[in-house]
Amino acid sequence: MEESDLRSFNTLKRTIMVHYNDILNYFNNRSTNAAAESFNAKIKNFRLQLRGVTDKTFFLFRLTKLFA
Repeated sequence: MEESDLRSFNTLKRTIMVHYNDILNYFNNRSTNAAAESFNAKIKNFRLQLRGVTDKTFFLFRLTKLFA
């Protein structure tokens, strides 16, 4: 794979090298960042329902009341 000049293999190789520790962490500890990704998706969905945020302080207050 390293000797080939295919761009897709080089992209795959770079991705694996960048996320090497995270990949090994999954196999060693069976832990993922799924909970964080789920929480981020909830925040994005909440923000979409408000049709944009103008008052950042109030938005953070609402987030803490709903999700904390």
